[in-house]
Amino acid sequence: MTVTDEPETVVPGSASRRRLFLVGLIGAVLAVAITISVGLFVAVSRMPGDDSAEAGFARDMSTHHGQAVEMAILAVQRSELPEIGTLALDIALTQQAQIGMMRAWLRQWNLSPTATGPRMAWMQDESGTDHGGMATPSSPPARAGLMPGMATDDELTALREASGPAFDASFTELMIRHHIGGLEMVDAVLARDPVEQVLELAESMKRGQQYEIEALRQIQTRLRTPR
Repeated sequence: MTVTDEPETVVPGSASRRRLFLVGLIGAVLAVAITISVGLFVAVSRMPGDDSAEAGFARDMSTHHGQAVEMAILAVQRSELPEIGTLALDIALTQQAQIGMMRAWLRQWNLSPTATGPRMAWMQDESGTDHGGMATPSSPPARAGLMPGMATDDELTALREASGPAFDASFTELMIRHHIGGLEMVDAVLARDPVEQVLELAESMKRGQQYEIEALRQIQTRLRTPR
């Protein structure tokens, strides 16, 4: 390095987390491939139709998960806190694998990966009333054009531009809200007596995201505690 060169900024643990992410991603791809190959030979009690809750859930949750993966990858790359990097890595790998499973279902059911109607229509009854989930005082407010808990374009832009403690605070806030919204969608499909493969994944999502919400809230509390 010459005297005019600037020293490279190294975020502690970031390189190792990136290596872990790549290794984990390869493992997740292999796991999805195995799951899909096995799942294609599993008989379903009934074949979900294009306007079924199962199809709507698979399509909408894939999109919902996609945003969580994007935010989690940012956290793996940006956060200086090992606990955030580790949790974000798990979120990214788990939800990307689940996206692969849900897209495989749609292929198995001979359905398009995208819907012709509006998003979240499967969460409404014939009167148009939304019975999407088990609302709680902590549920994120519904916003026009967005699925429950999803970040706006402005919020994602702000997250991409943030760094340090500001990034960590924004990431935990957005991901907690995102997960709470995801649980509303999970509860909605569970209430509709889905086929077994959807039931099992939805129950797994619920357990996993409830655990992650609690972990994120604990991190959030530590971030807000003066040092």
